[in-house]
Amino acid sequence: MTRKVFWEDPYRTELDTVVSSVSGNDVTVEATVFYAFSGGQESDAGSIAGHRVCEARKQGGEIVYTLPEGHGLRAGDRVRMQIDWERRYRLMRLHFAAELVLEIVYRLLPGVEKIGAHISADRARIDFQWPENISAHFPEIIARVGSIIEADHGILSTYEDEAAQRRCWEIPGFARVSCGGTHLKRTGEVGRIVLKRRNVGRSKERIEISLDSETRGRGEHEDADTAA
Repeated sequence: MTRKVFWEDPYRTELDTVVSSVSGNDVTVEATVFYAFSGGQESDAGSIAGHRVCEARKQGGEIVYTLPEGHGLRAGDRVRMQIDWERRYRLMRLHFAAELVLEIVYRLLPGVEKIGAHISADRARIDFQWPENISAHFPEIIARVGSIIEADHGILSTYEDEAAQRRCWEIPGFARVSCGGTHLKRTGEVGRIVLKRRNVGRSKERIEISLDSETRGRGEHEDADTAA
């Protein structure tokens, strides 16, 4: 099973590791800092032994990395793995912004149902089954999320069940949530958020979340009724 160093230290950008297996252009490694798409969070970008990773995917307890043709790697080779830190850090910030928005929406809107989510390096989105314009609640969502960000709480990230490789994050006194993504150390790292609403179908509401990297505060919101 691949040792997932990105859980132990999500701020680490490179790692010397050993190739475990090679099958054509697909390789596995003993340990990795390279996150693979899961739970809506996109994969990292980066390289193994200088070869660009074309795709990263989970396969049971392993992560399989697809490299370009002619990579020449063999099982047992020692290699250096590197990730694009700027992309990883934006993914981490947007991921946790989305986690906070989701928790607050659950508390504000009893009966709301999450029906989808996606985290990219540019924005995050959460889709809900909800019969009304969800942007009416944006001022309260932004106020509550903003207060958590500004308080700069520590974020605990640990195993719920190590044998089953199940992870969670926790802000003591606020929430404990199952999640296998890469997490920040403190809520203040999220920074200022901007919310946008899109109607994506009958009784389907989307909240899009983006970051303002230059400032910190309680955030802004925008209502856009166009379908995504």
